[in-house]
Amino acid sequence: MASHKILVIDDSAVIRRMVRDMLPAGNFEVLEAKDGEQGLKQIREERPNLIMLDFLLPKVSGWEVFQQLEKISKTEGKMTPLVLMSGRKEEVAEKIAEPFNYFEFIEKPFEKKSLIEAIKTSMAKAKKWQPEGAPVPQPSSGGDSAAEIQALKQQMAKMQAEINALKKQMTQVVTLIKTKLK
Repeated sequence: MASHKILVIDDSAVIRRMVRDMLPAGNFEVLEAKDGEQGLKQIREERPNLIMLDFLLPKVSGWEVFQQLEKISKTEGKMTPLVLMSGRKEEVAEKIAEPFNYFEFIEKPFEKKSLIEAIKTSMAKAKKWQPEGAPVPQPSSGGDSAAEIQALKQQMAKMQAEINALKKQMTQVVTLIKTKLK
């Protein structure tokens, strides 16, 4: 029996199958849920090591599942690594303020490399999670600060890529508007 469980909560069987196929072969079991209600039930019963959650779900929304996960994390004192998936990042950002500190977001559609990177990042972020009211760890003078600097550099690079993509989109919109006005 697999020692690690990954729960994929998505109403699309295609996405669930795609995620399963993209994951590297290994010592884990992939569980699936087609809606938020089924997902919450499996979270409580199966105790997955990683959750991949679609934000737009029937019955119980991804937002509601996320809120329940926060409650469970506070009760248990640890955060289960979480990758939120959506084709509409703005809808996620409306409910949950960026930067996403304790989970990773991946925009649909995604490639295998992006998925694997999102999983790794979500695992690192979950380790840093602290329940509200817990003392905030102070940076040490040792190797932790180098790791924190590297994480910040990666975050800055990701943000710069997003800025560049937005600039490109803005240029395309301006060009389209200019064309229409002629």
